Amino acid sequence: MFGFWSCNVKLYDTEKSVEDQSDGCGAKFSVVVVAETFCGKPLLQRHRLVNAALQEELKEIHAFSMKTLTPEQWQQQQQQ
Repeated sequence: MFGFWSCNVKLYDTEKSVEDQSDGCGAKFSVVVVAETFCGKPLLQRHRLVNAALQEELKEIHAFSMKTLTPEQWQQQQQQ
């Protein structure tokens, strides 16, 4: 389902992690998206960018949660 990450994402400077939490039915996903694009943008705007990039895929799943971080925020989390 989330093969789009490899070639289709409109957030070009993106690192991401996708976790299928649906026990195999492919209807519930949790993602972490790390992108320079998010620098200086509030959380809502970051989420809108991800939602826009995935609008077709989101029509086919039941539940979707995301965490959007700048590279600096990601690094800080990894050090904790």
